[in-house]
Amino acid sequence: MTRAPDTPFEKALPMIPAQQVAKLQNALPFWMSLGLVPLALIGAWQGGLALLLLPIYAIGLTTLLDALTGLNKANPDTDTPEAGLFWYRLITLIWFPIQFATQLYLIWYATQAGHLVLWEKLLLFYGVGVMAGGIGIVYAHELMHQRTDLERWLGDLLLATVLYNHFRSEHLLVHHIHVGTPRDPVTARYNEPFHRFFVRVLRQCPVSAFRAEKAMLARKGRPWHDRGNPFWRYWALQAAMVLLVLILGGLEGLGLFLVQAFFAISLLELTNYIEHYGLTRKHLGGGKYEHVQPRHSWNASHRASNWLLINLQRHSDHHYKPSRRFPLLQTYSEAEAPQLPYGYPAMTAIALIPRLWRKHMNPRVQRWRQMFYPEITDWRAYDKGKTPMPKAR
Repeated sequence: MTRAPDTPFEKALPMIPAQQVAKLQNALPFWMSLGLVPLALIGAWQGGLALLLLPIYAIGLTTLLDALTGLNKANPDTDTPEAGLFWYRLITLIWFPIQFATQLYLIWYATQAGHLVLWEKLLLFYGVGVMAGGIGIVYAHELMHQRTDLERWLGDLLLATVLYNHFRSEHLLVHHIHVGTPRDPVTARYNEPFHRFFVRVLRQCPVSAFRAEKAMLARKGRPWHDRGNPFWRYWALQAAMVLLVLILGGLEGLGLFLVQAFFAISLLELTNYIEHYGLTRKHLGGGKYEHVQPRHSWNASHRASNWLLINLQRHSDHHYKPSRRFPLLQTYSEAEAPQLPYGYPAMTAIALIPRLWRKHMNPRVQRWRQMFYPEITDWRAYDKGKTPMPKAR
């Protein structure tokens, strides 16, 4: 049984029926993130080259599997009932206790282990940062978009493990509303190298997130320090995490915890950089911008990296339908949304080399502009984020 597309963009691609979507065997590939946990433990216990197993699995093996398994251009039936998504949702619900226990155990173990020298400890916690950023924050992103208190709390707890709770407020209240405009810090500008983007978002995002929450409270006639401000929860969770780490590992443990948090945050912002690089919404005049469309996010249909990242790479549909759960996210053709040449694991590596990044991505941005906005002949204001600021909500 098939259904009519629920948007004008969902067309010409094969549809997976709801009863097939709900099958356990179709959900299990999205559990491949669990493979990172034993690799982290083996690296800690063995040291040396074993510490490379986790990043090789997350980046190298996933990219190789992308090449072998190709693109998945089939779209699941968006009418699949919630009950049919149980096995997909379960991995996001159990990930926090798994990651939390792994992080704390490794902090305790690394500060006690005599066989690990400094470079091995740093490499170990680089791997932990890959797990916390590449998986934990991705799952937190899925959870923060849901309506249940349990899922939102799990999202907050995951973000506390990398000291980046403001991401929830910034993402929901700033990014999704103002993506592709100069008010969104995490829309990467054309020709902006990642290192400049990273410094900019570290400076701007906490401020824009706090201002958005303050403005929301003000509309209700409440001051910023009202207990309804989620920043109180953010600060409490992060303080509790730091205290727990100090108890388990002392100052050395705190240092290692900060190392993994830095790499996790770097991986998140690399992902943000990739997702909207050079893509802007058309200014309509008077500070008004066109509505968000699938063409305002880079799309990637690479099968294996979408398994690992729970369909995060179907980012065009996520922005078009933010409340849609990850198993039901749709992919798009090149006529509807711009396409990345590789999955996120490979693209994050490329983004660290500005010349290589521009070689891969700038021609694609130019084609995107010609395809969707041939009437715009001067892009200089867009490139520098100098188009009129949209009104804050």
